[in-house]
Formats: sequence, structure tokens, C-alpha cells
Amino acid sequence: MAIVVVSGASGGFGPTLVKYLIARGDRVAALGSRKSEETLRGLQKELGANCLTVALDATSASEWKAALQRVEQGLGSPTGGALLAGGFTGGHPLHETDDATWQQMLSVNLETARRGLQALLPGMISRQSGSIVVVGSQVVERPWKGAGSAAYTASKAAVVALARAVAAEVSSSGVRINAVMPSAIDTPSNRAAMPKADPRKWVSPESLAEFIGFLLSEAAKDISGAALPVYGQVLS
Repeated sequence: MAIVVVSGASGGFGPTLVKYLIARGDRVAALGSRKSEETLRGLQKELGANCLTVALDATSASEWKAALQRVEQGLGSPTGGALLAGGFTGGHPLHETDDATWQQMLSVNLETARRGLQALLPGMISRQSGSIVVVGSQVVERPWKGAGSAAYTASKAAVVALARAVAAEVSSSGVRINAVMPSAIDTPSNRAAMPKADPRKWVSPESLAEFIGFLLSEAAKDISGAALPVYGQVLS
């Protein structure tokens, strides 16, 4: 039975992935921010013993360590990780972007991924097995689509580069790391933020969950160091 740690589990897409993984028979540690403890409690109540919810600051090494101790005790040693924690702030060109926005994007996107990798990898390397998926964005390959949100674009590009470099570092240890790069995901928050867009062309949460689930599974045992586009119908 797979034991998967999902950070950002209380975000717009996170619950869909958690429910998909549990429905296929995995046990899932759903990690989310303290601001979303109500959502985490709802997941725990709905999904039962195969779901362990933990509130944490995903940029904190000590809180990651404490969370993984709870996971080990409650579910067992993680065999997979989906590092979804992140965020978006945009609306201004770089020369009008303040330092706080720049640092926020690096923190919620890049730093959360770094902390998650550093927390999960030692155990996986010692067990010579594991798979981790990080979430980039379409703007990594199409940075012109990030005009007006250069801080976000840079942070997501760094996340993907980090994942691919680390994948090479652990390639001989039986551990795989891949990145997915979705366009807009059809979540309530994205619909609210982009009311004039056609969400039928976006990535459905269900299809993205299935794809991440595939990368975490043994069916993808020969895939590592990849950065894979998940664009839906937004191809231009």
C-alpha cells in the first residue's frame, strides 16, 4: 500500500488529489496551512483512517520534521510525495513589483518545495525507493504567459529546475522526482479570479490528479527528471 504525503492538501486542487489517491487504495498524509484547519478537519472526517491531516508551515524545516514523525507513527514510512503547496500573486510588471511580493512568491512556491524535498528524501534514499512530484506551471515553458506576474513565473521556473537537478542527484538511489506544469486548473478560486475565461479549456482537477497518481505509481518507474506539460486545451 502506497503512503503519500501531499502538501498544499487544503488548497483549491489538493482535496481532489487526496480523495483520488485514497479511492485507489493509498494512505495519505494531507498537509495544509493552519489557516485551513477547518478544511483539513473536513477531509479527515470524510476520508477516515486512511487520511491523516496535519497543519503546518510548509516553509519550516522543524515543522516538516514534526509532521513526518506523525506520518510515520500514524500511517508508516512515506513512499510518495506530492508537493502542491504554492500560491499566486500578480498583476504588475516587474519594475512595479515590490520586494514583499517577490519574496512571497519565492517563499510559497520555491521554499515550500525545497523544504518538502529535504524532509522526504533522506527516508526514501535510505529505503532505496520513492517518488515525488512537484508542481510547476505552464509559464515555465511559456514565460510570455507570465507577463505581469514575473515573480510567480520565476519562482515556478526555479521549482522545476530544482526538481530536475535533485532528480539527477538521487537517480542511483531508487528515488524518482518529476514535475508537472499545468495551465489554469478548474478550481472555484480560478473561476472567481478569471470570470471571463472559458474553464472548459482548463485542466480538470480530476485529470491532473490521475496524472500525478500515475507518476507516483510503479507504472511510471522509468520516468524521473521529467517536466511534463498538462495544458488542457490552452495550447496557444
